[in-house]
Amino acid sequence: MKMTHRGCARIGVRAVVAGALLMAAMASAAAQTDAFRLRFKGGIGVIPVSAGVLDNGAATLALVAPSVTRNIVREVQPAGQIWTIDELDAKVRANGRITVEGKGLILAGGNNAGRAAGQSVFATLICELNPPFTQRSTTLAGVLLSPTGDFKIDDTLAPLPPDICASPMLLIRNAAGGAWFAVGIFRPDND
Repeated sequence: MKMTHRGCARIGVRAVVAGALLMAAMASAAAQTDAFRLRFKGGIGVIPVSAGVLDNGAATLALVAPSVTRNIVREVQPAGQIWTIDELDAKVRANGRITVEGKGLILAGGNNAGRAAGQSVFATLICELNPPFTQRSTTLAGVLLSPTGDFKIDDTLAPLPPDICASPMLLIRNAAGGAWFAVGIFRPDND
């Protein structure tokens, strides 16, 4: 009788340990599914012009250039004025869910310098390094910048990002026309 009792106890302990291990594995799998796939920490505000050029397209060091090269990023036009951003933290999950928190997205030039100027913004993720580019965006109506340029986006990208985003580029864009105001700094190690 003792033998049967001990055997049952051993089986009972093994079942409890196996069940605990199974639950831990399922919790780990759920956490990995919920973990973010892409991370952007820090941001760079737009400078609309990237170079002065001659009419033939050649670069020039002259103080006055007849033409300029606009700072177009993956076919997205820049804003017409310089913008700056103090902080940006964005996470993109495998299911397309994106959270973005930005602080201090304000004009850095012109008559409204130092102000958010009542603008609304949305986020766009582009995964392709070369055309054709697919723009995966949050709701295009965007979120209103606070007077100090703070904003939070909690939305889902459409269309959904691919399983592998080969060259992640996150743009914060103006809801009024789609021009980009800031770009996120990609963190490949998700830190």
